[in-house]
Amino acid sequence: MAAPNLAYQFKMANVLVKLIVINVAVFLIINLGSFFFSVSPQFLTRWFVLSDSFDTILIHPWSLITYGFIHFGFLHILFNMIWLYWFGQFVLNLFTGKRLITVYMLGALFGGLLFVLAYNLFPVFAERRGFLIGASGAVTAIMVFIAAYAPNTEVRFFTFNIKLWHIALFLFLFDLVRIPTSGNAGGMMAHVGGALFGYVYAVQLAKGNDIGKWFENFMDWIANLFKPRKKKPFTKVHRTTQPTSKRSKTKGEKSDHQRKVDAILDKIGKSGYESLTKEEKDFLFKAGKED
Repeated sequence: MAAPNLAYQFKMANVLVKLIVINVAVFLIINLGSFFFSVSPQFLTRWFVLSDSFDTILIHPWSLITYGFIHFGFLHILFNMIWLYWFGQFVLNLFTGKRLITVYMLGALFGGLLFVLAYNLFPVFAERRGFLIGASGAVTAIMVFIAAYAPNTEVRFFTFNIKLWHIALFLFLFDLVRIPTSGNAGGMMAHVGGALFGYVYAVQLAKGNDIGKWFENFMDWIANLFKPRKKKPFTKVHRTTQPTSKRSKTKGEKSDHQRKVDAILDKIGKSGYESLTKEEKDFLFKAGKED
């Protein structure tokens, strides 16, 4: 009964928990597989890590995304999942799980693209060959996205409060200064690529431009491919007698609901999430569930 119970719990978990579980599951499969079959993790993942070669990417285009779920070292996945869980909760407080996935996936994509471009354009990488793994670029995208969208949100750090944008800026600058000396310059470039995407996405979204909508539509299309088609039963159609005034009232109620959500989001952008009253937090939470 344990396996079905775990499957049910996974199904009922939110998107953030599912992302972490998938990353951990892939990590265990890779490490246990390499142990039992006496092969290197690189051998098991050679089709899914991101190469610095354009030719290899043309053969394995999915690697621009799949590398973001692969980790070899325990500390590597540990810190990535801690940051993912911490910043991901702020995203879910304001947005749907679908948007969290969008930022994660596209953050990995743009982080990977900058990694590949750096290895092929910058002379400093001319004598190096490498591959990219890890969720760092995707996690950095989530971190910068929420820090740019709600910069004044404050979190408690020991005895004082600190704003999200201060944390994100410190971590981003820390990555930048480590590029020449870390020995993992390619990985740092992926962080930068994810951060740039997260920032642009947040700024455009605040202006009303959802540049990630196309990816959400693409995910919906993929999901619909695996949904069984139900045969529609024959039904007799009757002319509706619903008064026009009732329909108009429903539309008015929806617009009032959306105006209240927008007002709360504006308040978060100006004063931070902690400035909300309990009633506003409850209303925003229920609104997110309805979406």
